[in-house]
Amino acid sequence: MAESTKESAPSPYAAMFEGFRKDLDEHHDRRDKIAKASKDITASSKKMQVGLLMCKSLSPKDEKAKNQHYEAIANQYKSIKSDLEALNTFRYANNITGGNQEFVEAISFEHYLRTQLLITYADASARISKMGDAGGFAELSPEDYMLGILDLTGELMKYAIGGIARDHKLPAGEPSKYTRRVKAASKQQTEHEAMDIDREAHASAYSWPTPGPDGRVRNILDDLRQLRLQLEMFEAPRDTRFASDFEKKMIVMRESVEKVEKSAYSLKVRGSERPKGQLDMGEDRSVAVESY
Repeated sequence: MAESTKESAPSPYAAMFEGFRKDLDEHHDRRDKIAKASKDITASSKKMQVGLLMCKSLSPKDEKAKNQHYEAIANQYKSIKSDLEALNTFRYANNITGGNQEFVEAISFEHYLRTQLLITYADASARISKMGDAGGFAELSPEDYMLGILDLTGELMKYAIGGIARDHKLPAGEPSKYTRRVKAASKQQTEHEAMDIDREAHASAYSWPTPGPDGRVRNILDDLRQLRLQLEMFEAPRDTRFASDFEKKMIVMRESVEKVEKSAYSLKVRGSERPKGQLDMGEDRSVAVESY
């Protein structure tokens, strides 16, 4: 006797689970895409930093601060613009954070070399937003900005030690034209009158570089110490991933500033005994630093 075959009725849940599978596939594809873009942004940002380390002076006119890797970074941000909109901004924040931090480090280093100032959160966020094409890009998180600034101290340390090995002095800004003009005018006028000369020119001239508390032009160690002081006063929210990352990078930041301090001390005390290109890093050893 022939057996009768009965087709099983389709499950009422099949369509629902098909939708779940589709959503999960899209989620994994989007996450992998953002993670890959983050790695590419990180790689290009590191290359950008290497190019900036070749600059031989703190100057807003230094053309070497321009780097071709900036365009490659912009293309990566544009490629994931649609994947980081609305709620996805927070859903995939951990996948893009590495690239954001590295890029903040690169643009803050470039900004410092041009202006001898620290880039603000608003400026850094605007730089990233413009890379998402005309529609704009997801806003840079304050956490990524802070962690990127902490990484900046490492680049400043490399730049400072390279400058000491190359020029036997700490990199510093140049006195502004206004400073020289006021000094010349002060010979003919009273101190009160000299302070009132062209206040508008005073503000623009002192936008770069800003003199230190004693009136002299700041060097890179002055800026590193001031940055360390401000970061030490910042208290990250407890029991968060950001707090853990912040504390780890604070340790590295302190070590970077101390390395510059020790190098400056060695330069002051034993500078005449050290051959050019050689920098003492401790009592028992010395490390040769490449001079660009």
